[in-house]
Amino acid sequence: MLPSSSSPDVPPVLWRNCRLATMTHPEGALIEDGALMIRAGRIEYAGSSANAPRPESATDVIDLEGRLVTPALIDCHTHLVHGGNRAREFEMRLNGASYLEIAEAGGGIVSTVKATRALSVAELVAQALPRLDTLLAEGVSTIEIKSGYGLTIEAELAMLRAARALEQARPVRVKTTYLAAHALPAEYKGRSQAYLDEIVLPGLRLAHAEGLVDAVDGFCESIAFSPDEIAQVFTLAKELGLPVKLHAEQLSWLGGARLAASFGALSADHLEYIDEDDARAMAAAGTVAVLLPGAFYAIRETKKPDVAALRRHKVPMAVSTDCNPGTSPLTSLLLAMNMAATFFGLTVHECLAGTTRNAARALGLIDETGTLEAGKSADIAVWNCALPAELVYRIGFNPLHGRIFKGKTP
Repeated sequence: MLPSSSSPDVPPVLWRNCRLATMTHPEGALIEDGALMIRAGRIEYAGSSANAPRPESATDVIDLEGRLVTPALIDCHTHLVHGGNRAREFEMRLNGASYLEIAEAGGGIVSTVKATRALSVAELVAQALPRLDTLLAEGVSTIEIKSGYGLTIEAELAMLRAARALEQARPVRVKTTYLAAHALPAEYKGRSQAYLDEIVLPGLRLAHAEGLVDAVDGFCESIAFSPDEIAQVFTLAKELGLPVKLHAEQLSWLGGARLAASFGALSADHLEYIDEDDARAMAAAGTVAVLLPGAFYAIRETKKPDVAALRRHKVPMAVSTDCNPGTSPLTSLLLAMNMAATFFGLTVHECLAGTTRNAARALGLIDETGTLEAGKSADIAVWNCALPAELVYRIGFNPLHGRIFKGKTP
């Protein structure tokens, strides 16, 4: 069990003899003989043991026996709160049905809506907790959770209330995202503007007034909402002072990534169909590219995101599970890292940066977490391995030794 140092009255804890990946170095260089000092839930020092504060200043001096230490992981794109599952659709895909065919037959996002609407906030929390616990067991300290399966004002608010409740139920940082512009419910078929006017926009105002929303998202796709429709949602978000992010260019090219960049979005996500100009626009706006290999895998996509273009324009790349009941029933961020490397060709450093530093940036949290440096929250993962590559290359293996969140051992 790792010690905690969370009270300002408690002397600091010094960890030594570790291989430290602070994620502050652009190339991911390791500090071979690293040390960390933590006090009152904050990092006071992260660097080489040679320059560390004297052990006499710390009550506890912990020998980490050469283990790898990284920032705790961040899952920056999930749909963790929902009712039911879509195992039947998985079977349909095995029998040859495409994502579009399933959606047009009444499946997809809309098929989860009925199950979600039927649950209370407490029931939504109870169904989400096993998924959340699985992620926390892999060293995750921070998670984004979207609404988007209610598609009525009250059901969307219930999802956001459940997401807030998860933060009280577990030692985790939750960022909530309002995603009512996720799909058109059956009762609004052929009336997308009415849905925006009657549900999405007034629902956003209510969610904001209740303090339930940290960011605003939309699904910009031929089976969902057009760029012009998403722009209406983003305009209101900006009026309310809320950052935006966007599901963009997953199944086709509609110009969503550039739309997101034009609004200064925190992130554009999926991005299988982006082009050079999209990458250029995202770079200029500081918009993070969130890659979601679980969805790529689950729907048997063949078009890969243009990682080379993202690299050329120095667009920060994050990696996330996209945990959802239909197109990415994935609750392993470690496996998402392996998929990002295997399918998309990301390097080990890009995978680790994508689940720490760049994931924090995609949530607007880079000043609080995502790297190990003085002043930041003590969100730390200690691994029973020596190299970051071991976190990426294994399949179905969890080497976590311990997780620290805000200086505390859960």
